Amino acid sequence: MSDPKVSIFSGRKTRYLAEKIADSYGIELGKSIVTNFSDGELQTSYEENIRGQDVFIIQSTFPPGDNLLELLMMIDAAKRASARKIIAVIPYFGYARQDRKDKPRVAIASKLIANLLISAGINRVITLDLHADQIQGFFDVPVDNLYASNIFMEYIRKLNLPNLIMASPDTGGTRRAASYAKALNTGFVICYKQRAKPNVIEQMELIGDVEGKDVILVDDIIDTAGTITKAADLIISRGANTVRAFCTHPIFSGSAYDILSKSKLNEIVVTDTVPLKQNLEKIKVLSTADLLAEVIARVQNFESISSLFDIEKK
Repeated sequence: MSDPKVSIFSGRKTRYLAEKIADSYGIELGKSIVTNFSDGELQTSYEENIRGQDVFIIQSTFPPGDNLLELLMMIDAAKRASARKIIAVIPYFGYARQDRKDKPRVAIASKLIANLLISAGINRVITLDLHADQIQGFFDVPVDNLYASNIFMEYIRKLNLPNLIMASPDTGGTRRAASYAKALNTGFVICYKQRAKPNVIEQMELIGDVEGKDVILVDDIIDTAGTITKAADLIISRGANTVRAFCTHPIFSGSAYDILSKSKLNEIVVTDTVPLKQNLEKIKVLSTADLLAEVIARVQNFESISSLFDIEKK
């Protein structure tokens, strides 16, 4: 699988994942250094020749903002080092929830991030489970929006749950839950929520029957864990046997770990796009490394990527 024209590098906060991706691809992770001046200012440097190479830079852009700035500076450094192509591999694309003006006088932050990445010099973006598909249109370069469904479907089938039903914690995830349900030949239910303000749920109702069912909630992001745990409480109160959550990006901010540990969720299955700050017995982490390495190989070999994600055939 290795290719001498391919180099894989990483920012500091995503190195844990980049090492696994490089190993799966069959090459060593490239040598680069990111240092801080005493005032916190960043400096990036490649410690090997990348002239004429296709450079894949692995970096999720979760807070703090230094993670994004680090990625931008690594892109700029690669451009100035005469890399042939620069591909930003962003397992978790931060600021994706700010994809439109939902009230007057606010920024469309995900469009701003796209502009910054383009200006820095990227030729392509590879990311996983964008919060809003329309963000792909913010870029003037190819965007490969991958899906964790490949990873999750295999695990769900191994659970062999007797009365499986899929669920979405909100109406925005209906299509995601429906695609899982179709592939698994089962039904799905929807939790309908109304927010008083961001991260605060005023009311939630369940659309569908979960009596005697083993329910799997699917979502792209768990942040404060308020929505997913409230959905779990509601589902259990309606007679479900078990309830599990499957989430691509485990942001887990604020008191999320405490909320999740006390919740009625039997299991929380996540990927490694964002590093966990704590380990909970309920949390199971599945790696995205093999998937991302396979996509890198397909990009290099001009092979189909979309065929990887036809979950109904898997």
